[in-house]
Amino acid sequence: MTRAIQFDPVQLPPEAEAMRERVRDFLEQEASAGTFAPNGLGMTGHSPAFSQRCGAAGFIGMTWPRKYGGGERSFLERFVVSEEMIAAGAPVWAHWVADRQSGPMLIHYGRDAMRQRILPRIIAGECYFCIGMSEPDSGSDLFSLRSRAERVSEGWSVNGRKIWTSNAHRSHYMIALLRTSLATEENRRHGLTQFLIPMDSAGLTVRPIHNLTGAHEFNEVTFDDVLVTDEHVIGEVDMAWKQATSELAYERSGPERFLETIAVLHGLIHAAGQDPEPRTAEGIGRLVAQVATLRQMSLSVAGMLHDGKVPEVEAAVVKEMGTNWEQALPGTARDLVPDIIVEPGNREKLDEVLQQATLIAPKLTIQGGTREVLRGIIARGLGLR
Repeated sequence: MTRAIQFDPVQLPPEAEAMRERVRDFLEQEASAGTFAPNGLGMTGHSPAFSQRCGAAGFIGMTWPRKYGGGERSFLERFVVSEEMIAAGAPVWAHWVADRQSGPMLIHYGRDAMRQRILPRIIAGECYFCIGMSEPDSGSDLFSLRSRAERVSEGWSVNGRKIWTSNAHRSHYMIALLRTSLATEENRRHGLTQFLIPMDSAGLTVRPIHNLTGAHEFNEVTFDDVLVTDEHVIGEVDMAWKQATSELAYERSGPERFLETIAVLHGLIHAAGQDPEPRTAEGIGRLVAQVATLRQMSLSVAGMLHDGKVPEVEAAVVKEMGTNWEQALPGTARDLVPDIIVEPGNREKLDEVLQQATLIAPKLTIQGGTREVLRGIIARGLGLR
């Protein structure tokens, strides 16, 4: 069955633009107070204190029900806040995953006692989540997951490994996708269940994975007979595939999928000055047009989420195109730099930004799903496989 990939035009309403002014004032005050240095390079900053101030300002759980402490605002207002935070390089990593996808998962599929206990803490910027999906030898192929949860008298016993788990060492909970029964020939999606697992559980071990720069963001998480009670099951047993794909729609479609190296474009425009060479002007114009298109696509997905839709394929398109663009941006900029006459001080700043962005770039097309997996999702959505 074929389907069209649809990106409806979306205009930001006045309340979203008013929210933009609020968040810009907040970020200016934070930067003036020295709590972070705006650099527009990724979301690697992890600051519980900053997250708590975001919570106090109403920037976490913005679309969630008021009965849990949420703001019941639109996804378009939340989009603006996300966009401004990422563009500034604000240290939002502590609360980001919980706000972006884990909280909405609990709202839609969690037990009410779970929501009452956890959601207010997320909204306050005091409770952080990681995602337990990728595994050794499986990567982003969720059908091949082997970490399992088996029925025992006290609930479920979890064994296996998750890998590339961002911020597992600084999280309070993981939402883990685990195999609870074998898939069938008729339905490969059968047999997967999501669990809320406290990160201080007995038998759970977190091992760091350092990248080439020595930074510690990724982790391997091992489960050795980790006991999880029935109260921590999210949704229906064996039927979590739909839940997981809706979660990925939240994860893959936001402005973080094309803004993590945006400081390079800012630096390039600044270095080129008011009267750039024709080749430079054309190159910058092309980049600006591309990022404007990606932003409009991402904004369209936010509109779909606001309408209660699950735009799995459209989110995959945004992630695939956006992360390829931001990954290639440092190299594209370097190709344009020789045509720019840059003052010595500005050249040093541009070189520093390019160096930092080049270190960030390799991970961008891996986190949230590799390009191969995303292209498979898109092909299935178009009826091509």
